[in-house]
Amino acid sequence: MNMSTPLWLNQGSLVLASNNKGKVAEFTHLFEQLNLPVEIIPQGKLDIEDAIEDGLSFVENAIIKARHASKLSGKPALADDSGICVPILGGAPGIYSARYAGEHGNDAANNQKLLADLAPFRKDGEAIEGMFVCVLALVTHAEDPLPQIFQGIWKGEILEAARGENGFGYDPLFWLPELNLSSAELSKADKNKISHRGQAMQLFKASLL
Repeated sequence: MNMSTPLWLNQGSLVLASNNKGKVAEFTHLFEQLNLPVEIIPQGKLDIEDAIEDGLSFVENAIIKARHASKLSGKPALADDSGICVPILGGAPGIYSARYAGEHGNDAANNQKLLADLAPFRKDGEAIEGMFVCVLALVTHAEDPLPQIFQGIWKGEILEAARGENGFGYDPLFWLPELNLSSAELSKADKNKISHRGQAMQLFKASLL
C-alpha cells in the first residue's frame, strides 16, 4: 500500500448498499481489475434492510443509503442512486425514476408514463432532451463528515417510442444522436464505457489509484 492509498481500503471489505446482482458484479470486477484486495458485500448478505430514501436529490439519497449500510455493518459503504431527468418536466422522473408510475421497478409502466407526460410537449421534429444521472456516495464510517461523491451524467434525447432489446429501465427511450442508437441498442460493454454509471465508476476508480 502506498501512502496515497485510502485508509478504508485496509479494512478489506466494502458494503454495497444495494442487492442488485449486476452492480455487485461490476464493483467486484473493478476491484479485481485494480488488484485491490477488497471484498464487496451486498447489504442483503448482512440482513440490512433498504434505507428510507427521504432525500430530494440523488446525492442526498445516495448518502442516506451509504450511511445506513455503514451504521448497521460497521464497515465502509458505497451506495448508488440513479435515474433519468427531463428538464422540460422540471427534472422528473428524477429520484422517483424507479417508481414513477407508482409500482417500484415496473419498467413498462414507467416508460408509458414518461411518454404520456411528454406527449403535450412534442413538436414536430424537435428533440426533447434528457439525461441519465448516477451518483455514487462512499462513506468510510457511518458518521463520516466527508462522504466522497462521484457523479456521472449521460446526455441524450427521449424517444417517442421504445427501441432496442438490451438494458433495463428507461434505456429503450433514451436516444444517443451521436451514435444514432438508443441505449437499449448498445451492447452491455459499450454501454458501460459511456453510461452515467460507467462515468461515475471511472471517477471512483481514479480515486483509488
